[in-house]
Amino acid sequence: MPAVKTTPAMTDVQRQLQRLNEVPAGAHRVVSCYLKLEPRDRARGKYLIKLKNRIRAVEAGLERLGLDRAIREAVTRDLQRMQEHFRSPGQLPAAQGVALFACEPLGLFEVLALPRVHRSRLAVDRTPLVRELVAVDEEFGRIAAAVVDRTTARLFEVTAFGAAELPPITANSTRGGKFRGDQDAPGWGEHAYHNRIREEKQRHFDRIAQHLFALDRRSPFRGIVLAGTGTDATAVQPFLHPYLLDRLFGSARLNVKDATPATVQAAVLEVREEFERTAERLRVHEMEEGLGSGWAVNGVRPVLRALARGQVRTLLVDAEASAPGFRGAESGQLALAARDVRENGEPLPVVDVVDDAIEEALAQRVAVDVVHAPEAAEAIDGMAALLRFR
Repeated sequence: MPAVKTTPAMTDVQRQLQRLNEVPAGAHRVVSCYLKLEPRDRARGKYLIKLKNRIRAVEAGLERLGLDRAIREAVTRDLQRMQEHFRSPGQLPAAQGVALFACEPLGLFEVLALPRVHRSRLAVDRTPLVRELVAVDEEFGRIAAAVVDRTTARLFEVTAFGAAELPPITANSTRGGKFRGDQDAPGWGEHAYHNRIREEKQRHFDRIAQHLFALDRRSPFRGIVLAGTGTDATAVQPFLHPYLLDRLFGSARLNVKDATPATVQAAVLEVREEFERTAERLRVHEMEEGLGSGWAVNGVRPVLRALARGQVRTLLVDAEASAPGFRGAESGQLALAARDVRENGEPLPVVDVVDDAIEEALAQRVAVDVVHAPEAAEAIDGMAALLRFR
């Protein structure tokens, strides 16, 4: 592969992305794999079963692509290398997703750990399919995490690929000791002591909320996560400015003293995932309501037509959906049947039109939601979409 110029300020992920973007198109084919590695995917090796099924589907579809024998054999070897790499759980990153790009003729074999992937998918194309890599960082954005207790707040800035700790906040707390019993009324010292503790906690939580607001004003966060033990995890919530409250993803259980950037990022990912699942169900409900008024479509064929017209605002995908299809040679339009794109030149077969639709949606900067909740996925006929215009 050609030499790549990088700068010291670039992260490892940015360097890998630059290398992938510079892969030249040619007669070769690049295998792109995105694999979900959430706990339910790792259980009993489900991720590997899904990968093997997709590899079989791709191998079966290679004949349809009309590739030369030498190219097909190189792709087959890349698929075997990929399967061998993922066979051992010890090769898996401690992340909820991973991307792998392989091309034997170019000496390419790049692996990137990801905080999430839309769904497990496998594709063969002239160049690496990297739009999801770009989108994951943009969609994730920056999340503020505050790990608090009665006297301390440790603040973290969490991105798709890591977490960094910010300067902490420490309260001016009342020191422990005997109650001051120098007042006439019995118990007066204890009552005053507890009032003082309560006021100090409230001032501390208010200070945390004000600090988060100031940080957000300088550079807005995509979301907020509060963490702590017991009631401390949600104690700051009543003090948050409405602008921040609208972006509160939820709370997590973490101890201030034990928190590390890695444990904070893991907790934020878990809270964000639950937040997204709730939002996912709301978007499916919005899609069902929009069908009657023409502001939504349901089904692979109408969604592909809407994508070709640039109508799609949000793409909803059943996590288990797949179907072979075609792409117009001149327009790039996707379709289930060759006749639907024949006017754009000789139709080019694609292994899975649903996976290609996700890539096309990302290219159009469309929001992509892969629906996993069974009750929500039942409402989607393979793919559905919320529309920008009718």
